[in-house]
Amino acid sequence: QEQLVESGGGLVQPGGSLTLSCAASGRTFGQYTMGWFRQSPGKDRESVGIIRSSDGNKYYADFAKGRFTISRDNAQNTLYLQMNSLRPEDTGVYYCAARAGRLIVSALRDPSQYPYWGQGTQVTVSS
Repeated sequence: QEQLVESGGGLVQPGGSLTLSCAASGRTFGQYTMGWFRQSPGKDRESVGIIRSSDGNKYYADFAKGRFTISRDNAQNTLYLQMNSLRPEDTGVYYCAARAGRLIVSALRDPSQYPYWGQGTQVTVSS
């Protein structure tokens, strides 16, 4: 079972950058498909970026393409999200999530497919 702890959130001005980290406690981190999700007040939790365990392929939400980069360091059991050119609408709580086993691409962005979650880290983009 994976335990996940996010860090790196904070207050940043529009156009700024942040890097989020997610530390995992399990011994089989490399076998998990990992994802970053976010949730803003009054909105459903949505996928930001997914990195698949089987082939390392990455899948991004349209709003994240070209601005955000998901990566993982299996030796350090850590998942990252580099966020650039941040906008006020990127404000929200960012969560990392993990799942074992294969999943079809169309289901990768569905939060209900991920049994393991961190507690979240707040990102606020404001001047």
